[in-house]
Amino acid sequence: MVDHRIEKLARLCVQYSLDIKPNEQVLIQGSEQARPLINELYKECLLKDAHPMVLADLDLQYTFFKYAKEPQLKFVSPIQKFIAENVDASIGIFCEPNPKGLSTVDPEKLRIRSASRKEMMEIFFRRIGEGKLRWTGLPYPISAEAQEASMALQEYEDFVYSSCLVDKEDPVAEWKKVRQQQQKICDFLNQANEIHIVGEDTNLTFNVKGRKWINCSGKENMPDGEVFTGPVENSTNGTIRFTYPGIISGREVEDIKLTFKDGRVTQASAAKGDDFLQQTLKIEGADRLGETAIGTNYGITRFTKSMLFDEKMGGTIHMALGNAYPESGGKNQSAIHWDILKDMKKDGEIYADDRLFYKNGKFLE
Repeated sequence: MVDHRIEKLARLCVQYSLDIKPNEQVLIQGSEQARPLINELYKECLLKDAHPMVLADLDLQYTFFKYAKEPQLKFVSPIQKFIAENVDASIGIFCEPNPKGLSTVDPEKLRIRSASRKEMMEIFFRRIGEGKLRWTGLPYPISAEAQEASMALQEYEDFVYSSCLVDKEDPVAEWKKVRQQQQKICDFLNQANEIHIVGEDTNLTFNVKGRKWINCSGKENMPDGEVFTGPVENSTNGTIRFTYPGIISGREVEDIKLTFKDGRVTQASAAKGDDFLQQTLKIEGADRLGETAIGTNYGITRFTKSMLFDEKMGGTIHMALGNAYPESGGKNQSAIHWDILKDMKKDGEIYADDRLFYKNGKFLE
């Protein structure tokens, strides 16, 4: 018997997050472990008279990186490109059977592979900006990720489904309330020209004039709870120290400290994984900020090593090296988008045009 929360999550995704319409082509991607959720998503799309297609992930990444030569690392399938250019909606399921599976892979191989995805990223973000592609990512809890989050599986399941609000009687109504609350923040920030962030080993400024703050309330991620924008590309100056590990491709890069000058990273260091950080910064566009965001989901109270949850945590900010989201007005292009998280609950302050509006992890009235 399917957990009723899985049914509610699939329904929330199809009916609210993506608002699937008849005859739309919907791509569903996830691992074999996520089959119960994939099945429910597939069913919900059919009930909407759409055309769902499933691409299963068989967890072959380690085999690929172990044996692939450079031409194979750089190869992009024309079939994948065709799909990216033609689907109306895309659903990605976060369900990693081995979160550490790529932790021993040569960083140079990962860099080459990431760089090869630039055109795919450009297609994806261009179509989103044009309103031709809608997407969402959502979780399916399994033991491997529960272990990463230091929880029992049942505890992790409760955490996942409650963070998505599918434990509520009417999840759609709950996410609409979130949207109304966050829009007030966006309306305020959309009037600002300069943002100044102060915190532990941090003093950073950037310009957001002409950029749009995006209200993230369950449309592109589930769970959700953040407001973000794309900083003006040449405006970031100062230093930031990220207090949580930067996690990407199975790597945990700890104690990342970045210094910016006129938008570019001029100094970078990490206490652990520094070689990976340096290789990543060599990717075109990865030395600029593509996103800056404030987490607003105070129901997420613990670091899980999954940015799907962690970047939404109330009392934190996160920034992404690399590609910007066009809907925010951001113009930076890159083959990567690496979100890195900072705790703001201790001595954290954010100013908009010299007006303090956020202190110690909370918005001020």
